[in-house]
Amino acid sequence: MEVDMKLINPRVNSVKLSKSVAITDQAAALTQAGVPVIRLSAGEPDFDTPSIIAEAGINAIREGYTRYTNNAGTLELRTAICRKLKEENGISYTTDQIVVSNGAKQSILQAVLAVCSPGDEVLIPAPFWVSYPEIAKLADATPVILPTRISEFFLLDPNLLESKLTEKSRLLIICSPSNPTGSVYPQKLLEQIAKIVANHPRLLVLSDEIYEHIIYTPATHTSFASLPGMFDRTLTVNGFSKAFAMTGWRLGYLAGPKHFVAACAKIQSQFTSGASSISQKAGVAALGLGYAGGEVVSTMVKAYSERRDFVVKSFKEIEGVQLSEPQGAFYLFLDFSSYYGSRIDGFGVIDGSESLCRYLLDKAQVALVPGDAFGDDSCIRISYAESLATLQTALERIKTAFVSLKPINLSV
Repeated sequence: MEVDMKLINPRVNSVKLSKSVAITDQAAALTQAGVPVIRLSAGEPDFDTPSIIAEAGINAIREGYTRYTNNAGTLELRTAICRKLKEENGISYTTDQIVVSNGAKQSILQAVLAVCSPGDEVLIPAPFWVSYPEIAKLADATPVILPTRISEFFLLDPNLLESKLTEKSRLLIICSPSNPTGSVYPQKLLEQIAKIVANHPRLLVLSDEIYEHIIYTPATHTSFASLPGMFDRTLTVNGFSKAFAMTGWRLGYLAGPKHFVAACAKIQSQFTSGASSISQKAGVAALGLGYAGGEVVSTMVKAYSERRDFVVKSFKEIEGVQLSEPQGAFYLFLDFSSYYGSRIDGFGVIDGSESLCRYLLDKAQVALVPGDAFGDDSCIRISYAESLATLQTALERIKTAFVSLKPINLSV
């Protein structure tokens, strides 16, 4: 039966399904059907939630802590978040400047809905997390994409930013460490960006810092709100999914000026209400592990660093592949465009990132995400949040799939 799409809200029709979620679901279906697919498509740690955090959640259930909480989050958790932000990020907030949500994605959505009016522009450096432009569309705002270059480590050029600002510019989104590139914004570059923001009074910054603890020496993390003059201009988003391996607990938060946070809380009160009481108890335990998650998180980061070194070395051995070595997160964003135009018997032509990922899923049984989902069709994203043994098998399969291929455009 053909459905008349006019029956659906046009704003919703304009939004794309998350390609990373779709590919992850497709790979899961193949696995359930008995196909031995290696899934390197999801941005999800392979580690279990640390036991001390899990026990806090279990105890919450046993002790009957299973009722609604305050819409903005428990006072206990918001107090712990304020302490973390002051000690680790150099930003001082009060508990009424924090709203806890069902994951950082909800925090971002509510922030964009709260500050953007129809026709406002949301500036998004590319490559970008797949949901940023779609969230802007849901707010009836216009995504303005700011391309970056692999030769410049996928970092935003301040001159490009300044050239794209208009009277409609409302929000700049910065993700550091970055999904999908693993790039980390140095403090000096953030200071240059802050100076531009300061000269445009209507412009706000949404700083997505969900990967802040997954960072590799010598890179360091700087919170945008800690920069001179940026506290009142910044909405800081963070959460528990990545660093603490808590993706299924669905817990994130936003910190910012009180009037913006109150607007986000108002949306949440009519949307989902407060986050899970059980997850919030677990969140308190996570923030009690010590500075930057203590030894528990540093052990996971050490493993990610070893995996990063392995995948970087392995892909450098494939002719024609360009890469920017990630400084944080657990992704590698690889330029395979020198292979575009290749014809493969029994498959067809590789004409972009999507067909390349389909080829690798068919031939190598490895699921990756096409770069066009992130705003850069020349690349594909690999998540190395898997065991080293799994990554070794995946790379063997990928290299085998490329044996019969030769780059045809090394000038790219």
